[in-house]
Amino acid sequence: MRKQILRKNMIQQLKKLPEDERNSIQLSQQQLLFQSSLWKNALTIGITVSKGFEWDTKQIIRQGWKENKIIAIPKCNPFDKTMTYHQITTFEQLEVVYAGIEEPVIELTSPVKNELLDLCIVPGIVFDKNGYRIGFGGGYYDRMLPSIKAPTLSICSELQIVSSLPKESHDLPVDYLLTEKLIFLCISKSF
Repeated sequence: MRKQILRKNMIQQLKKLPEDERNSIQLSQQQLLFQSSLWKNALTIGITVSKGFEWDTKQIIRQGWKENKIIAIPKCNPFDKTMTYHQITTFEQLEVVYAGIEEPVIELTSPVKNELLDLCIVPGIVFDKNGYRIGFGGGYYDRMLPSIKAPTLSICSELQIVSSLPKESHDLPVDYLLTEKLIFLCISKSF
């Protein structure tokens, strides 16, 4: 129950951010990401397409294309709550599915195996400094993260980081958090 309250409260805060403040935060996040070795060393990047109050990932995707990176977008299977990545080379290869989420059109894209990812950008709403996150509640990433060997990173604002989160046995942290101020390592993991 506490997770639902934290999720709801944070979404309300994010929706209330003035547009100029949101744009300034996003610009800082993107500059930090593009200057990082995590980004520079990654050829294949797993990333979701943002919507609504989420931090803009479309500009990140465009930058990846400019740098000839392989952009892999997850396709969710709501029947078994699994995800598979598919390479997109244009936004026209996306379709809107449940909850307004944009996902790859299977017939227009090529699958990308999890082990081929060099960086996995994981969405979330509330985080702690250990990399634990509250996402949208579907558990897709908690099921998928064990198969990801690449560094995992979540993009957030400083306001989304809280001192502690309720954790369950299936919850898995991301390796890095990227805010408008810095990128920091949350946990130790050998790559």
